[in-house]
Amino acid sequence: MTSVFPGQVPYAAGKEPVPAGFTPEDVENVRQAKKMEMFMGEAMTSCPAKAIMAGGAGLALGAVFTLMTASMAYEDPLLRQNAGTAQRARDILRETGRSMWTSGKSFGKIGILYSSFECVIESYRAKTDIYNSVGAGFMSGGVLARASGPKAAFGGGLAFAAFSAAIDMFLRRETPDED
Repeated sequence: MTSVFPGQVPYAAGKEPVPAGFTPEDVENVRQAKKMEMFMGEAMTSCPAKAIMAGGAGLALGAVFTLMTASMAYEDPLLRQNAGTAQRARDILRETGRSMWTSGKSFGKIGILYSSFECVIESYRAKTDIYNSVGAGFMSGGVLARASGPKAAFGGGLAFAAFSAAIDMFLRRETPDED
């Protein structure tokens, strides 16, 4: 037996009456758009999609940060004094591009790690609170510092967890109501 709420008329799927001003093709287009909207909503809340978005954002952010700081990099004028202006510019642009790629990869890796851990913890606990970000920060910091040994991994985890807690508290703070 299907559940029918008060005021709701049960119709077989595809046999619903067409609303005023709509053609049957319009109804089918709306139905398809609603299906796609639900599919995209489910896809965007999945852990792999969140990780990919965080990695892409991290890659872009790291590249932009490097591009901004490249103009402030110390350049030794005697290093390339024999090269022509075009050659010097080409070398500097290549070096900046390599730095942007390296920094972007690092930021992307951090974004993927953190968002993956946070999503898995949030899915397991079925809660959205500060403990998810602290746990994800601890695990991410530990993974990033694992090559330096267990003591450094634990310290990196604590530092990343503290940073995650501070950012989460800042973003979740309640702003005073302005009258």
